[in-house]
Amino acid sequence: MRLLDDIIGKEVLDNTASVMGKVKDIELDTSSNKLESIIVTKGGISESIGISKNEIIVPFEMIKRVGDKILLKKTIDDAEIMVEELENDL
Repeated sequence: MRLLDDIIGKEVLDNTASVMGKVKDIELDTSSNKLESIIVTKGGISESIGISKNEIIVPFEMIKRVGDKILLKKTIDDAEIMVEELENDL
């Protein structure tokens, strides 16, 4: 799928140009083929060997621009990240 090839692996930056991580996967609405969210990993050694749970789910509405990198409309703070991680563990 072309969308996967274009987005997977891109760096994700918040609105202050701080690197959030890289796109690991995407979530699509299969009925409409619309992008719902991207799944971003924070990186590090644990991510490179596949044992990291540091994933952030970024809704499509938070994406400002997709180019060489993905720019978000606002900063995602650690409290929001922790909520996403807890929801993913359930």
